[in-house]
Formats: sequence, structure tokens, C-alpha cells
Amino acid sequence: MHAKPSLQAVLCLASGSPRRRELLTQIGVPHVTRAADIDEALRPGELPRRYVVRLAREKALAIRCTGEPLPVLAADTTVVLDGVIYGKPRDRQEGLQMLTQLSGRTHQVLTGVALAHGAAVGLRLSVSAVGMRALTPEECAAYWDTGEPCDKAGGYGIQGYGAVFIRSLRGSHSGVMGLPLKETADLLRAAAIPYWLGSP
Repeated sequence: MHAKPSLQAVLCLASGSPRRRELLTQIGVPHVTRAADIDEALRPGELPRRYVVRLAREKALAIRCTGEPLPVLAADTTVVLDGVIYGKPRDRQEGLQMLTQLSGRTHQVLTGVALAHGAAVGLRLSVSAVGMRALTPEECAAYWDTGEPCDKAGGYGIQGYGAVFIRSLRGSHSGVMGLPLKETADLLRAAAIPYWLGSP
């Protein structure tokens, strides 16, 4: 039996996130990955929605400016509660503090998506409302000890162990994971980049 030939990449994903790669594969977009290294500091007075879209754009352009010949897709995700941005926790203490503050509340998950194609950069924003049930200190500590929250905005992952904390979701499940597929497909169609091609 002959092995199925791999499909040629039509896109460069500017991310080292395995979750984003899995989501892009889910809609059949053959791609390569190159992680973008940019300054992710929040600018004075910058609103959360502008922040995530700006970072997505800067990630896409950072890879594009290296001479990458393929169109470049990038995304950035953050959690927002009461206007405050919750990024990736720096350590255990901050991670537990985040979970405590999100406990029993509904927060927003914002994901900006950018596609650098030719001279243009297409931009989209996904906004979701996520309700988290009340958590005990013991649950928060046990969850942190799984290692899952360390690299997640807001200190939890809806696609992993953290799913047991979620009581409601209004918006995009894939957006909360880090790459909203509806918005991504919108950008791909506008740039005449096909999806549903298969796995890379």
C-alpha cells in the first residue's frame, strides 16, 4: 500500500500553538508553522479589543517580513474580566489568583485574527462570553498542578481539563481555544485561499 502524499502547504501559521495547528488542520488547510516573537506589552490606554487585533497583525507581519512566501495567518487570544486583561499567568500564585477571580463569573474571551496576503492584511475579531462555575481553592490548586494552565490566557484551557469548570459559552468555541474558525474561513475566502483540502 502506498502512503498518501502530503498536500502542499497553502499557508504559514505564525504560531507555535499546537491547538491552533489542530484547528487549522480541522478545516483542511495544509500549512507550515513559524512562531512569531513580538513584544506583547499592552500600550497605555489600549483597549482589549484593539490589543488582540494589533498583536495578531504584528505577528503576521513579523513572519511576512522575514521573506515568508506563503500567506501568513496569525492570532492572539486574551481573557477580559471587568475591563482587565488576563494573559498567561507568570507563576503559580498569579495562576491561582486568576482562577479565583474568574470563579463564578462570566468573562470575555477575545481572539484577533490576521491574514497577511500580498500587500493587504485582513483582520477579524471573535468575542465570546464564557461563564465559569464557582471553584474551590482545592480545585484551583489541583488544576494548576496538572500543568495545563501555565501557557493559557486566563489560566485555563476550555479544550482540556478546564472544560469541567465551564457552565456556559456564548460565542465561538474555537475562538476560546485560540483560532476562531468562522472568522479564519472568512479571511481565507476573501484572499481566495482554499480550505477543506485535507491534512498537511
